[in-house]
Amino acid sequence: MSDGAVLHVRGRVLVGPEDVRDELWVVDGRVSLTRPPTAEDVRTVTGWVLPGLVDAHCHVGLDAHGAVDAETSEKQALTDRDAGTLLIRDAGSAADTRWIDEREDLPRIIRAGRHIARTRRYIRNYAHEIEPGDLAAYVRAEARRGDGWVKLVGDWIDRERGDLAACWPGDALAEAIAAAHQEGARVTAHCFSAESLPDLLAAGIDCVEHATGLTEELIPVFAERGVAIVPTLVNIATFPGLAAGGEAKFPAWAAHMRRLHERRYDTVGAAHDAGIPVFVGTDAGGSLAHGLVADEVAELVKAGLSPAEALSAASWGAREWLGRPGLEEGAPADFVVYAQDPRADVRVLAAPRLVVLRGRPVG
Repeated sequence: MSDGAVLHVRGRVLVGPEDVRDELWVVDGRVSLTRPPTAEDVRTVTGWVLPGLVDAHCHVGLDAHGAVDAETSEKQALTDRDAGTLLIRDAGSAADTRWIDEREDLPRIIRAGRHIARTRRYIRNYAHEIEPGDLAAYVRAEARRGDGWVKLVGDWIDRERGDLAACWPGDALAEAIAAAHQEGARVTAHCFSAESLPDLLAAGIDCVEHATGLTEELIPVFAERGVAIVPTLVNIATFPGLAAGGEAKFPAWAAHMRRLHERRYDTVGAAHDAGIPVFVGTDAGGSLAHGLVADEVAELVKAGLSPAEALSAASWGAREWLGRPGLEEGAPADFVVYAQDPRADVRVLAAPRLVVLRGRPVG
């Protein structure tokens, strides 16, 4: 498309779960829900339109060994983009990816800075590894570096115990989360087990990643306080393999991981039924591939969300939660076109017909 060209999309434009329009225009890179007064160089496409998808737990600039170079980061971002993911909440990365913001052809990223973990209690080369007395200072620094989020590692295997264990005492969490809130940032935490959750709730946590340890007692508290979860079910699917690999050395941990995996759908379904906000995240960039957003949406449907609710968790609802616009008048034109209605079958998300980023077709 030339700079002066107008893109016209006809079909069904899913502005919101209940707001469906017949057409959309892209003028100067922005959305217009009405025909522009002058539109001479027009390209018309047809299909079903969603706002650019959201991966709310993704790691651009990271692989299984730590930070990666710019070329690898670019490939990761392009893979996500071509899958329809145009907004990423980067839930922790050891790499500096701010150069991506200057690229018109790469997804928009909301960064949570670098993971903050307890010493020797997380994946090597990923995190700031510190002790509780330094937690508030590190959280404040990452809040200033990030884009409104900070990422804690709330629990991890304790090798002396041989099982998952909480990483931080409650008083350190309270001071640290208060510091983040003073800086205008929200805090999320990696949590597999139930043990770490009460202190995080008491300290004012805003979101929990994975959340496999949610219990009947904790779910109402999450719902009452509006604490969101990002289940990353495509990652939880790897638990049996992880358990098998570590069973000889840590049998209690392996059994624990298998239990969390076995009840994963029940856990997410119960959380959703209780009114806990649930959002799509893939955990891509560690050991998982990028571009899995469609798979995660399908997993949420298996967990009991309706297709429309799972779509919202990756589009309208997720964008509102992260403070980014969807298909609104004058908003940046970031959207995906599909051949069929994704509300009828979310598997349609795996085959975008057209991806439009900043008003330009890409991929």
